[in-house]
Amino acid sequence: MAPPSLRSPLVSLKSSVLRLGVRTGLSPFSSPPWFLLLLLLLTCISPSCSSSPGGISYASHCNSTVPEATPAGLLGDSSTSFQIPNGYYSGGGRLLGSFPESFGFRAKSLHQTQTPGVLQVDGTLVFNGRRGVDYYPNGTDSRYIRHRNSTARREAIFQLSGFWSESAGKLCMVGRGFLRRKRVGTSMDLSAVLKLNYPDSSNISTSMANGTVESLDEAQSPNHFDPISILAYAQKNYEYTMISQANESCSHIKFEEELVGFNPGTVCSNLQPFLDRPFILDTGSSCSSGNCDPFGKGPRIFPGFMFFKPIQCSDGGRMHFQIGFSNDTMAANDRILVPDKSLVGEGFWDQSENRLCLMACRILDAKGSSLANASVGDCTIGLSLGFPAFWSISIRSTTIGRIWSGKNKNDAGYFSMVSFRSLQDGVDPIPGLKYEYTKLVAVKKYCVENNVTKLGKWRYPNGRYFDDMRFSLSLRDVNGNDAWGQATPVFIGETYHGNDDSVMTNSGMNHTLWNVSYELSYTFWNASSVVDEPTVTTAEGIYNAETGMLCMVGCRYPISSVARKQANGAASDSMDCEILINLQLPPLDPRAGEHFNGTIRSLREKSDPLFFDPLQVSSSSIYRIQTAEISWRMDIEIIMVLISLTLSCFFIRMQIYHVKKHPDVLPSISILMLVILALGYMVPLFLNFEAFFEHHNRYSILLWRGGWLEVIVRVMTMVAFLLECRLLQLAWSSRSAEDGKKGLSVPERTALMLCLPLYFAGGLIACFVHVSSRRHSYAISYHRHSLWEDLISYSGNLISYAGLVLDGFLLPQVILNIFGNSKDKALTPFFYVGTTAVRALPHLYDAYRAHHFFPQLVSSYIYASPDEDFYSSAWDIIIPCGGLLFAMLIYLQQRYGGGCILPARFRRPGHMYEMVSMVSL
Repeated sequence: MAPPSLRSPLVSLKSSVLRLGVRTGLSPFSSPPWFLLLLLLLTCISPSCSSSPGGISYASHCNSTVPEATPAGLLGDSSTSFQIPNGYYSGGGRLLGSFPESFGFRAKSLHQTQTPGVLQVDGTLVFNGRRGVDYYPNGTDSRYIRHRNSTARREAIFQLSGFWSESAGKLCMVGRGFLRRKRVGTSMDLSAVLKLNYPDSSNISTSMANGTVESLDEAQSPNHFDPISILAYAQKNYEYTMISQANESCSHIKFEEELVGFNPGTVCSNLQPFLDRPFILDTGSSCSSGNCDPFGKGPRIFPGFMFFKPIQCSDGGRMHFQIGFSNDTMAANDRILVPDKSLVGEGFWDQSENRLCLMACRILDAKGSSLANASVGDCTIGLSLGFPAFWSISIRSTTIGRIWSGKNKNDAGYFSMVSFRSLQDGVDPIPGLKYEYTKLVAVKKYCVENNVTKLGKWRYPNGRYFDDMRFSLSLRDVNGNDAWGQATPVFIGETYHGNDDSVMTNSGMNHTLWNVSYELSYTFWNASSVVDEPTVTTAEGIYNAETGMLCMVGCRYPISSVARKQANGAASDSMDCEILINLQLPPLDPRAGEHFNGTIRSLREKSDPLFFDPLQVSSSSIYRIQTAEISWRMDIEIIMVLISLTLSCFFIRMQIYHVKKHPDVLPSISILMLVILALGYMVPLFLNFEAFFEHHNRYSILLWRGGWLEVIVRVMTMVAFLLECRLLQLAWSSRSAEDGKKGLSVPERTALMLCLPLYFAGGLIACFVHVSSRRHSYAISYHRHSLWEDLISYSGNLISYAGLVLDGFLLPQVILNIFGNSKDKALTPFFYVGTTAVRALPHLYDAYRAHHFFPQLVSSYIYASPDEDFYSSAWDIIIPCGGLLFAMLIYLQQRYGGGCILPARFRRPGHMYEMVSMVSL
């Protein structure tokens, strides 16, 4: 007898409709439209459509696994059934590449059927793979640096429909999908059948869900792919069976550290943020014998990192976990269920001991590309983790734990106990955390206070504000290699810093000496511009608020390159605490002339493998009070920019009004001068045209204030440019007119021939000075700049020189007046005096700013920016004086004649003759 089918009721209904048509004398081809629509609707909702996605027959591929059944009704919630967030797969190399990552399945809808114990399931199956490989530049230890070839990623997505049998614990689905190649953006149509063993209820021993995904395309088809074996954890009706074993195994493990706990009802929500991050395994001496293989496969050692991924967590504090291992911090979250690198465990929150106790099992018989026989067994691995109530220089992790083997030492699969700790990656510890200072005696031994001469001379940060005690660091070793990093306070006194960047007050008391703890993290760049291993140093010591001296003793775990020097890795799990850190903070008043400086040096002998050469430390960080001052100065500079542009527009407009009132003076205006001024407004518009849309320059202070000020500045610059172009057009037209003063064409060319070589020579001198300064910087820094850096530096230097040319905009007019012997009042005083003042004012302001404001944050300069002109103590005097000199020359020339500034013997004689002739008349 045929198995129950979805088809029978709908087929019967369709037959009844056809019989109705026969009785009424209607044929399908002569029936009214409503009859055809009803027949079409019944055909489309028949099981041949619903149970055979994309035209694929479910019965042909799955009836032998789970017979097709008739849906009876939609189940309400499918979010907790048949969910696989991170599964493992192998195979499918032709489809997904040779580096499988993970797969996931999500049920979209569940239907009851007329067959007891059978559900209809619709869902989405997603595979992620790639053809690229991970690599570690310069042979750097993979525990620290990982780069992924993300351009070769592939993703296959299937929409499947089928049936699940409760009694058999099997799921069979068919459907279609597509492959998306992220590198080229193309896709490929696919068809597949999924067969999965998914039990209705499970415990830790029966929780494995394994199966296959096979292609339904012909083997010769380009859409055909190799069979894929899949492995995941079933999440339906899980039963905890290892709680007593976990309790027994944990009872033999005691933490030396005091631990803090959670309220019983909040265990799941509180644990999640602490477990959802990598843990570093501290092996070393405990694994010196090579007996550290957690997977029972011989004399291997633990990988570098461990990851927890909760599968289930109940309100009573019972948990079901995946536990993955990896040699880097990035991959394991994507591929946490790798059979030979993963464990599965369950446990509970021990309220009396404030710790999590787990019993973990290995994944067995998952060999090669076939995962059909994979199972869970050998449940002899214990884990325990907790949250320290006190931090110290050696304990800075929010979570610490142990992993051990419950077997006898001589049994196969035994391994030594290994400690693990969470990475310091930005998670706040449990509230109530305290700090225990353990190195203050050593600090007082090494840090001798000899800065008594500074007492009362300058003011330094008082230690009450964390923002003032956090610094960006620049470091340099004896070989000239540079590093960049951060020095972040963890505790100042008894107050925890946390991850809040806002200003935090320790207490209302004014202390002179503060106990402080820090974390210093920095990374060197090697000669090939590839990041070396990051160095993290924990430190504690004393800060003197009267002298600005910060003296600390530091500890760090040996980095891999140092650890490899050890004989058998015996010391790689112990911290090196023979590090002295001396930092001199600059005073709050920037005029003191002192800068942040210091050293980090080893207290060990040079012959010691852990010895390192001293590091010179500097910083450009600024204090809270200086930040407020910079903000106030920026507001003032914004106003000055707007005022300067407004005045420029006004002065140009006055010049246009002047030449319209006296058109006869237009030919006497220097075309070269007007071109220089027009270029001075045009170039900033072209360099910053994207500001009209969206400006992404990280140094754009104006954008920080909403973006509209940037647009206003550009609009006003454009107005000034258009006015200058109008003035240029009037002068050019008048010069070209027949009634123009033809005699001024020769002086204009003479002014051009004199000015252009002068400008060119000045540009060469600027480039020569720039090259000399760059060579000097090479000699000091031992660091070759890239070609792009050199081009940027050259262009910046030339732009500054262009600003100098613009400052002397009156030079062509002075030369034109001399050789043209002109006495015309071509320029109104509003124009030449006002524009000169606008060009000189930034230099006067820069001289004032250098003595009254914090000088280091040059990138915050809006007005009188070094990127636009030459600014220094000398230039701030030379340029205004030069501008004033040119303005005085123009005044004299327009009053007494162009040659009046020359000695009498160089003046043109015709000029005196004309004067005498006019007098005689």
